[in-house]
Amino acid sequence: MPLTDTAIRNAKPGPKPAKLSDEKGLFLLIHPNGSKYWRLKYRFLGVEKVLALGVYPEVGLKLARDRRDAARAHLADGRDPGAVKQAEKARACALAADSFEVVARDWIQRHLATKATSHRDKVVRRLERDVFPYLGRRPVAEITAPDILAVLRRIDARGVLETAHRAQQNIGQVIRYAILTGRATNDPTPALRGALPAYVPQHMASPADDPAAVGAILRSLDAFKGGPVVAAAIKLLPMLFCRPGELRTMRWEQVNLETAEWRYIVSKTGTDHLVPLSHQAVALLTDLRLLTGHLPAGWVFIGGRTPTQPMSDAAINAAYRRLGIDTKTELTGHGWRSVARTFLHERLGYEPAVIEHQLAHAVPDSLGTAYNRTRFIATRRKMMQEWSDYLDKLKAGAEIIPIRGAA
Repeated sequence: MPLTDTAIRNAKPGPKPAKLSDEKGLFLLIHPNGSKYWRLKYRFLGVEKVLALGVYPEVGLKLARDRRDAARAHLADGRDPGAVKQAEKARACALAADSFEVVARDWIQRHLATKATSHRDKVVRRLERDVFPYLGRRPVAEITAPDILAVLRRIDARGVLETAHRAQQNIGQVIRYAILTGRATNDPTPALRGALPAYVPQHMASPADDPAAVGAILRSLDAFKGGPVVAAAIKLLPMLFCRPGELRTMRWEQVNLETAEWRYIVSKTGTDHLVPLSHQAVALLTDLRLLTGHLPAGWVFIGGRTPTQPMSDAAINAAYRRLGIDTKTELTGHGWRSVARTFLHERLGYEPAVIEHQLAHAVPDSLGTAYNRTRFIATRRKMMQEWSDYLDKLKAGAEIIPIRGAA
C-alpha cells in the first residue's frame, strides 16, 4: 500500500530501525532516534543495491518519488543510478573547486602580487563587495553573459558607472585566466560590449588656470586646525605634486634630508622615482621627523588611529572639505598634479619632458627609454625649488608671473 504524508508524520520510532514501504522499491527508514531516511532498493547486473534519496522532512514524499522515478529511468537505460549519483557528486565537487571566487583568488595571488598594494586592494574590495556575492559560488565555466550583466546593472544602479566598467574588466580577466588554466572554455564578456553606457572619465578638480585661486587655497591650507600630521601632508603635497597615495605611504627610510631627496617606487608603474626636495619641503619634513621619525613602523604620515598604519587615503580630501574646499569642483589632492603641470610649463617655462619625468610619467626618448629617474635631474632640482618659491609668492598674494609667450 502506498505511503501517505499523514502516515509518515505519525510514524513513531522503535527500539530498532524500521521500514515503511511505498512503491517500486522506495521505502522510508526510521531510526530509533526518530530520523527518517528515504531509500530505494534496486537490482543492477543481478546485484541488489540501496540508493539514498534524502532525509525527511527536507525531502517530502513527492520529491522522494520523483527521485525514485529518475533512478529507475537510469536503470531502464542500462545505467547504475548509484554510479550516476557518485559521478554527479564528483562533478559538483570539481565545479565547486573551480568556482568563480576560487579562480579569482588564484588570479589575484598570481597576477596582482607585483602590482601596487593600493591597486590590488581596490580590485579585491570591488570583487568582494560587488561580484562574489552573486557569482562567487558559481562554477566559472558555467557563468554566462546574462549572469554578468545582472551584476553590472546592480552596480550601475548605485550611480557608480565607472565601478561597473571596472568590474566588467576584472570579471573578464578572471574568466580568461580560468581558460588559460583549463577551468573554463568560453569567455562571455565580449558579448557585453556596449551593454553599459559609455563612461566618460572626469578630470580631477583643480584650479589649473587660476593663480589667484591657487594662492587662496594655499593660504587656507596654512589655516588648517587639524592634527599636525595631516597639516604637514596638505602643505607638502602642492610642493611635491606626487600622487596622494604615494605621499601618504612615504617612509622615513626613503627620505634623505641631507641630500634633499625622496626615493620611492611609483605605485602605477613599479619603477624607481626620485623627487628633489626644496628648502621648504625639507623644513616641513625636518619638523615632522621630531613627531614620527622615531616610530618603529617607519611611516612619515602616520594614521590617526594607530601609528603602525599610514595616514588614511581619505585624509587629505577630508581636510580640504573641512576647510570649505569643494573636492568635486575646486580641488582634490590629485589635482595638484595638473596645477603643477600647467603652471610649470605655461608660467615658469619648463619643458614638458622635464615636467613629465618629475610626474613619473613614461616619456620615450630617442633611445626608446620610457623612464629614467635621474634624467634631467639637475633641471628638475632647479625646477622643484623654483616651484616651491612660486607657490610662496602665490600664497603671499604677490604679483603673478605672466604666461610665458603671452603679449
